[in-house]
Amino acid sequence: MRKWLLGGLGLLVLCCGGGVATLVWFLARPPLDKTADFRQALRVPPLAASTVRDGKRVFELRARPGDSDLGHGAGTRTWGYNEAYLGPTLRAARGEQVVVDVHNSLPEPTTVHWHGMHLPAAVDGGPHHPIPAGGSYRAAWTVDQPAATLWYHPHPSERTETQVYRGLAGMFIVDDDEPAQRALPHDYGVDDVPVMVQDKVFDGDQLSMSSRFGSDIGVLGDELLVNGTSGPYLDVPSELVRLRLLNASTARIYNFQFADKRQFALVGTDGGLLERPHATDHIRLSVGERAEVVVSMRPGERATLRSVRSIDGDFDSRLNGGQDAFDVLQLRAAARLTPATLPGTLVATPRLDPGSAAQTRSFTFQGRKINGRKMDMHRNDAVVVKDTVEVWDVANGHDTPHSFHIHDVQFQVLAVNGGAPPPELGGWKDTLFLAPKQQYRIIARFADYADPNTSYMFHCHVLRHEDEGMMGQFIVVEKP
Repeated sequence: MRKWLLGGLGLLVLCCGGGVATLVWFLARPPLDKTADFRQALRVPPLAASTVRDGKRVFELRARPGDSDLGHGAGTRTWGYNEAYLGPTLRAARGEQVVVDVHNSLPEPTTVHWHGMHLPAAVDGGPHHPIPAGGSYRAAWTVDQPAATLWYHPHPSERTETQVYRGLAGMFIVDDDEPAQRALPHDYGVDDVPVMVQDKVFDGDQLSMSSRFGSDIGVLGDELLVNGTSGPYLDVPSELVRLRLLNASTARIYNFQFADKRQFALVGTDGGLLERPHATDHIRLSVGERAEVVVSMRPGERATLRSVRSIDGDFDSRLNGGQDAFDVLQLRAAARLTPATLPGTLVATPRLDPGSAAQTRSFTFQGRKINGRKMDMHRNDAVVVKDTVEVWDVANGHDTPHSFHIHDVQFQVLAVNGGAPPPELGGWKDTLFLAPKQQYRIIARFADYADPNTSYMFHCHVLRHEDEGMMGQFIVVEKP
């Protein structure tokens, strides 16, 4: 339809002149190619303070407004957790009991969703339990999953895009006692560094969401921030540096690659480490996806991480930002580096058996609907029996990219368009890029938690799509 529209507008140019010509140019959307001067040291979010009470690790988060310097002066109005923008990194070990006391100092309701965490539905932080302005909420659960890079962000009804865009997001790192964790770089903020990438639009010194006009996926910013830093560099003291990449944007898809096309090791995805490092020169992350990569550095060198073309196609990919390119982060190696070696094997990943599946379900994402229906808080789209395995066929039915996310569980990708998945999809996932008109088969075990009264969500993690109804819900019940 957009192609027909563009053709029709082209004819109108002959009659109506420059105004329509500008509109045609906007719809055609020339690709961006943005470079950075790398003048600022990368800000590393602090580790969240916690106390241990009665054997439970207790954190406190306060969602609040503030003023930040995001490269346009110190007066940019933002939101954050405990800070003016973004939030601290929460860290807990497998087996720990965790309590998070959340206080809402915003002028509107919010929630906090623990993205990628395996936990009871009642504390999952979906839209079912809004925290009113001035209110508080306590989430408590036992961490029971492998070490992984997770994150937290708001998930209120119809306001997720705006709240995340203003700055409400933070990382949650889960640790375990697997030897691979100690063999990889693991000194937080030194050789093990969070890299939260977001794109922004500025109107003067203030954040703007004006670029949603003309885009089918939401805000496509012309500036990048990493951990809230514009044009950042990172001093590297070791031969190996571990980057915990997070696409924390609201819509944009990134394809991370170094300017010199060097290879790096993909060691982990959403749900934890891979069985062994995968050598690659790029990694594509849709909204909400994470990847842990280890980069090898030589003394004194500089390496520039970029995002390059991320979506195949021409016209549609241009409208969705798929041909844009950005400088992301410059790594600067010290003159002398601490020696480090990458392990050849990481952690075992037992494969789920499709033959054991209790159910096979199909979901098609198209327009703002899943299987032709928009989100209804009073409708459950699936009833899952606890401790069973299910296979889900998930398809993108049209030309717009989507990002599939399911709450509570980590899944494995069985097939992409009927064929074997690529190596970067070989580990545990909770978020998956749905390329236009592509089909994916996944498998998951819904273990441990059952609650017939509270739903988990599955949805498109392009936040505009989520807010506009591209979301479903399921409950997990005890076996009959």
